[in-house]
Amino acid sequence: MVFSRFRKGLTRTRNRISNAMRRLGGDTSAADTIEALEEVLYTADVGPLATELLEEAEGQLKKGNLAKAGEMPTWLRGRLLDVCKGPEGEPLPMEAIDGPCVVLVVGVNGSGKTTSIAKLIHWLRGQNKSVLVAACDTFRAAAVEQLSIWCERTGVEVIKGQQGADPAAIAHDAAAAAKARNVDVLLVDTAGRLHTQKNLMAELEKVSRVIGRQIDGAPHHTVLVLDATTGQNAVQQARQFGETVPLTGVFLTKLDGTAKGGATLSIGHQLGLPVLFVGLGEGMDDIEVFEPEEFLDAILEPRSAEAEA
Repeated sequence: MVFSRFRKGLTRTRNRISNAMRRLGGDTSAADTIEALEEVLYTADVGPLATELLEEAEGQLKKGNLAKAGEMPTWLRGRLLDVCKGPEGEPLPMEAIDGPCVVLVVGVNGSGKTTSIAKLIHWLRGQNKSVLVAACDTFRAAAVEQLSIWCERTGVEVIKGQQGADPAAIAHDAAAAAKARNVDVLLVDTAGRLHTQKNLMAELEKVSRVIGRQIDGAPHHTVLVLDATTGQNAVQQARQFGETVPLTGVFLTKLDGTAKGGATLSIGHQLGLPVLFVGLGEGMDDIEVFEPEEFLDAILEPRSAEAEA
């Protein structure tokens, strides 16, 4: 079941805050409850949202809106659900798109972008969509080769060039091929690092423009791949990319490898971006559409790892 995969994938985050969650749910004083809440929020790395929630919780207790401290876990879950943004409906809607749906995949090197593309291919194929891939990350050594291997494994064709080739030219050829072959989805890999951040963002803008000239309205979706283990740094990356290209949402990778899963909440709170997909392992089938309620249930369960086993 999906929920059990979320639970397993978020074990490190849950175990890290489990003691504080047990304290938070106990029959304690208001001061002890706020202290436990503070430990939960800062340990889970929810960022600036922590200060906002702490102030609000203190106010709720003083006003008597929370009859007793033991009601805090339920209140916390409700407030986090307010800011935890997932996709509204399908994560990558295509119904209104005439022709190939173009999905631009962006993110810094090391975020798991190549593996995430393989997972997106697997997910799209599961939705009975035909897929073509454009290997436009021509600046990183072996990037095209790695992507080609994944495409071979998943049974899709990749449009590529030599290392150092113009990414926009490859994007142009891939868009033309996607139209000619009448594929459902064109996935466009992009560079994760050039000589400067300014060059990287300029290259993304160029690729986006070239594709838009080939296919009306393209790119239709831009998915930002973020490494969950980087915590609040992932939020800063999202902000930088969002200033260059309009982002549809986030593919959060390596969620199973971090104790800072609370940073997921900051993406919606600070940037207004939904988390569309999460990676919960290394396999191409280790992809799930993000479900806020299941995510919160998985990290806020106060039981220890021993109780789970």
